Amino acid sequence: MKDKHTYTKLKEHGEDMSDENDTKIKAEDLPFLIDRYKKEIWDWKQKEADWIKTENLLNGAKNIIDELSTKLVQQARIIQDLQFNNNTYKKEIEKLLEEKKK
Repeated sequence: MKDKHTYTKLKEHGEDMSDENDTKIKAEDLPFLIDRYKKEIWDWKQKEADWIKTENLLNGAKNIIDELSTKLVQQARIIQDLQFNNNTYKKEIEKLLEEKKK
């Protein structure tokens, strides 16, 4: 029984020897392995599609937030301008009413 990894072929010292003791793939196992790898590839493609979908949703949400933030700032400026105009018109109306009373 082999407990230690020993070199069975002449190799450079320090080179990985893990493949030496691996079992060889038989020809009759190939269709099974191909199907398994095709399934793994399909699963990874599905995961990638989900990641892309999630990224697109995130980017869309970011764009919506940016647009709404811009509109909110614009609306705040409009409100401020309207309040200023409202106060200005109130003062003018009061001034005109006082002149009319005289």
